[in-house]
Amino acid sequence: MEIFQRILLSTSCLLLVVFMVDCSPPENHIKCSSANTNCTITNSYGTFPDRSICQAANVAYPTTEEELISIVAEATRARRKVKVATRYSHSIPKLVCPDGQNGLLISTNYLNRTLEIDVQSMTMSVESGVSLRQLINEAAKAGLALPYSPYWWGLTIGGLLSTGAHGSTLWGKGSAIHDYVVALTIVSPGGSKDGYAKVRRLNETNSSELDAARVSLGVLGVISKVTLQLQPLFKRSISYVVKSDTDLGDQVASFGKQHEFADISWYPSQGKAVYRVDDRVSSNTSGNGLYDSIPFRSTLSLGLAVIRATEDTQESMKDPDGKCASAKLITSTLIQMAYGLTNNGLVFTGYPIIGYHNRLQSSGTCLDSPEDALITACPWDSRIKGEYFFQATFSISLSVVKNFIQDVQKLVKMEPRALCGLEQYNGILMRYVKASSAYLGKEDDALDFDITFYRNKDPAKPRLYEDILEEIEQLAVFKYGGLPHWGKNRNLVFSGALEKYKKAGAFLRVKEKYDPLGLFSNEWTDQVLGLKGEVNIIKEGCALEGLCICSQDIHCAPSKGYLCRPGKIYQDARVCTLVSTPEQ
Repeated sequence: MEIFQRILLSTSCLLLVVFMVDCSPPENHIKCSSANTNCTITNSYGTFPDRSICQAANVAYPTTEEELISIVAEATRARRKVKVATRYSHSIPKLVCPDGQNGLLISTNYLNRTLEIDVQSMTMSVESGVSLRQLINEAAKAGLALPYSPYWWGLTIGGLLSTGAHGSTLWGKGSAIHDYVVALTIVSPGGSKDGYAKVRRLNETNSSELDAARVSLGVLGVISKVTLQLQPLFKRSISYVVKSDTDLGDQVASFGKQHEFADISWYPSQGKAVYRVDDRVSSNTSGNGLYDSIPFRSTLSLGLAVIRATEDTQESMKDPDGKCASAKLITSTLIQMAYGLTNNGLVFTGYPIIGYHNRLQSSGTCLDSPEDALITACPWDSRIKGEYFFQATFSISLSVVKNFIQDVQKLVKMEPRALCGLEQYNGILMRYVKASSAYLGKEDDALDFDITFYRNKDPAKPRLYEDILEEIEQLAVFKYGGLPHWGKNRNLVFSGALEKYKKAGAFLRVKEKYDPLGLFSNEWTDQVLGLKGEVNIIKEGCALEGLCICSQDIHCAPSKGYLCRPGKIYQDARVCTLVSTPEQ
């Protein structure tokens, strides 16, 4: 049976790599029972950390700034709760949920126009619903480039600014798109003299408020327009180099300074790291490389179902060897296929991959798809039996990141198979970020760790090596002061987060000025910003979902032998540990 499963898995992995056709597009995450009223909203994964689906009385789809102002004014006059929704809604936390059932959703789906490109000043103005892909393509047509960006292009400019999304670099102003914003228009609640909507056009002359709006979590109002500073379009040269992770802690800081677009994929249980050697080259250099990330491609739903069923079986059978075998197969396939890079848009023939920046910086071809009855889909599409996962994403200052890496390696030495599960999701992606002037941006030059791992459909079932992953999260957040990615993570990573931002007080003062009634806030943002209650949700089994840090056995799964215990190397951690195996 095990051999048969591995053959199926191997076949499915091959399908994931080679199957590049049109697929079913993602469904609309806003659903209304009657026209645009009586609505629900979730994210692109079909679930929030607490597995809830949020409600709203209605949704509005403005097509112009004037319509947007009118909608905000009407909501303010009625003192309704408001949240902004984007086309694909890729944020994991509950950023888009208006409190209660009477709130209003404002979708930026039709605020999707490029407004102006000034080639001389190298600036580009767009509406907030413009996707990253649109921005990259339109800039390239004018011979310009956004120098750094997230690797997934299915984000909108308003959404990625609100959550601090970034690429990877320690060069220039850094990898966060918000640090390339030179002007921004935001529509917030206003008083009667403002017609109940206040339009603020921020630029670098009123930089204190711009620094609040650069990363706002959506609590300041609706971003209408953004102007970005671009650069002349250029070429890059990319090579992946596989090395032992023995000296990873010593290498990370210097590697980020040596290569402009460096990142590292780390496979701790396999004891290896894949370094991306990635730099600008002369535009005269021959090459027309293309990046079509394998995890972001159209994928056969049947293949995804086989992989998910294999994972479920490995978890239920407590089969770490099976997980490790799967992980090695998946990672070796990705490495052999250069993670989706090709030399000419068709085939990978060898390194280096050389091409124009706009063809290499981001991807997401599973979005380019007519309906095919879900024969194929994006891998995480909630309508199929596909990927269902948690993400823990945090940045740790370069001054202490070596110690964090070594602590993770100590855990792996104690439990060598413990992290095979996250290697089934391509390991730990490590990207470089720089300190930012944004009030809720990064405090220091840092390394961002992006960890994706299995989530059970049954919230009461613990994962294999539950304790190790919980300890890694708590090591990062509490021992090493890691800052959360605002658009990802389980609740525990946000515990005490605002206390780590030196200019948090300044941000809250701008929030009070822009939205004194808190119409654009919700329970979750109030908790994260320290304004109301605690972000942790304390209930039976809450630690299994990352909704809390266990303090009692009941927060774990005592009936399944998982009890709340100190961490293995970080004694201040409290994790759900398998203490005994209950009788079947």
